[in-house]
Amino acid sequence: MSLLTIGTVAFDALETPYGKTDKIIGGSCTYIALSSAFFLPKVNVVAVVGDDFPQAYMDTLTSKGIDLEGLQIKKGEKSFFWAGKYHNNMNSRDTLVTDLNVLADFKPVIPASYQDCDYLMLGNLTPQVQIEAIEGLVKRPKLIVMDTMNFWMDVAMDDLKRVLKMVDVLCINDEEARQLSEQYSLRTAAKLIMAMGPQTLIIKKGEHGALLFQDQNMFYCPALPLEEVFDPTGAGDTFVGGFIGYLAKTDDTSFENMRKAIVYGSAMASFCVEKFGTERLLEITDQDLEGRVNEFRELARF
Repeated sequence: MSLLTIGTVAFDALETPYGKTDKIIGGSCTYIALSSAFFLPKVNVVAVVGDDFPQAYMDTLTSKGIDLEGLQIKKGEKSFFWAGKYHNNMNSRDTLVTDLNVLADFKPVIPASYQDCDYLMLGNLTPQVQIEAIEGLVKRPKLIVMDTMNFWMDVAMDDLKRVLKMVDVLCINDEEARQLSEQYSLRTAAKLIMAMGPQTLIIKKGEHGALLFQDQNMFYCPALPLEEVFDPTGAGDTFVGGFIGYLAKTDDTSFENMRKAIVYGSAMASFCVEKFGTERLLEITDQDLEGRVNEFRELARF
C-alpha cells in the first residue's frame, strides 16, 4: 500500500538538560516518513527546502526508502529553521527561533507518481495548505490522517474546521483537544471533535500515553516508562508516522487494527526520545521494535 506524507523538512537546533546541537535535520515530515518507512518499502514525501539543505541529509532519507521526488528545492532561499530549549521536566520548552523561510509561501505540488496513494498523512501545516494538498489529489485516499496544533486554532479556526470535514483521523494532544472542543473532559471533547468531521480521534498525552476514540469505542495505550528521555523533539510525529505506517503495511483500518497501530506508534516514539533528533530512528532494527512492543504488551496486560 502506498503512503504519501506532506509536511515540513527542516533544520532544528535543540537544547535539553543532556546537551545541545547545532543545526540538524528535523521537521514533521522527516519524523513521520522515517517512522512510517520502518513498516513500508517506500514512503513518498511532499515538502519544501532551500538550497542550503545538504545532499547528505537527502541521501540519508532516500537510504531509508523515502522518495523525494515531491521535495521542492527553492534556489537562493533558506530552509525552515526552528530552535528550542527544553526545561528539566522535558514537558515544557521555549521556542528560541522560528524562521519560516521557504515555508512562508509553500504550495504542495503532488507528482503524478504519487497521485494514487492509498494512505495520506498530513503533518502539521497551515490548514489552508492541508486543504490544497487533499484537493490536489485526483482520487481520495483510503484513509487521510492529519495533525494540527493550537496555533491554528487561534489564527485559522475557519480553515481548520473545513479541513476537519475532509479527513478520517485527527491526531492532537490533550491541551489541543480541550481548546478545540472547549471541554475539559477528554471523553466529552472526543465526541464533539468527531462531530466536526473525523470519524476517529487520537489524543496524545505525552509521557502519559495516548487515547483512541471511534464511535462508542475507546482504547488507551500507556507510554513506556523510560530510564532517560534525552530529547522529545519529533516524538509526536514519530508516533503518528508509526501509526499510519502500520495501518498501511497491514492495509486494515478497522478499530481493532488501529489499537495495534497505536501501540506500534508508541513504540517508535519511545525510541525517538532516546537520542537527539532523528539519530535513534536511523539505527533501530526489527528485533528492537518487536522487543519494545512486547514490553508494551506486558505493561498493559492483567
